[in-house]
Formats: sequence, C-alpha cells, structure tokens
Amino acid sequence: MRKTTVSSTLVVYFDGQFWVGIVERVEDGALSSCRVVFGAEPSNEEVLDFVLREWVRLPLGLAVACEERAMARNPKRCQRQAARELKQRGPSTKAQIALAEQREAIAQESAARNKEHREEEKRQRFEQRREKAKRKRRGH
Repeated sequence: MRKTTVSSTLVVYFDGQFWVGIVERVEDGALSSCRVVFGAEPSNEEVLDFVLREWVRLPLGLAVACEERAMARNPKRCQRQAARELKQRGPSTKAQIALAEQREAIAQESAARNKEHREEEKRQRFEQRREKAKRKRRGH
C-alpha cells in the first residue's frame, strides 16, 4: 500500500501595499504554491472562511521538487516546531521560487500568443494589399 503525505500551509503577511497570503502544498515531495491577495487586513474569521470555502479551488502552480522533512512523533516537539514556524516571517523561499517560475511560464505563454497574433495580423494585411493590387490591375 502506497502512503501519500500532504502538508499545506497558509502564510498571511503585509507586503507594503496589500495583505497577501502564500499557500504552500507539499504532496509526495512536490511543492505547489499560489499567491492570494486579501486587500485589507483579514480577520481570523475571514481567513477561516477563505480556507473553508476557497481552499479546494486554489490555482496552485506547477509542482517543484523539494525534500520531505521527517515529522516528529513527539507532540511537545510538534508544538515547539509549530511555534517556531509561526515566529518565522513570510513564505518559504521555495514557494517564492515556484511562484516566480509560474509567473515566468505565464509570461512566456502570453508572449508566444501575442507573437502569433501579430503574425496573423501581418499576414491579413499582406493578403488585403495583394487583393487590392489584383482589383486595381483588373480595373475595379
């Protein structure tokens, strides 16, 4: 029987302009993440409501390989580790790297789409000029 481990975290912080949440999901050694903008400072109830309603619909990016941490079995150790992670500010660097790769991939897709669109417009203008020249030669 195959054992699957899934771990998810939500880090909410103020980025200077908006309150932002970084969602990290580690499943079988692959980290996926996404960025959620809250706008105004969310209350605890709003964050809980977000997690309950929107968590399954989050647009998580491409998975990036990461090493899995061995979970401690001792409950006090787990509690200390959770407190340490709460003190740590901001998202992990791996989540930031995953988000940057996702942004880069979207930008490359957009650039390719724009280039294709420009080429199509250029081809259409050429066809229009050619049709106009044919009509002129025919005397219309």
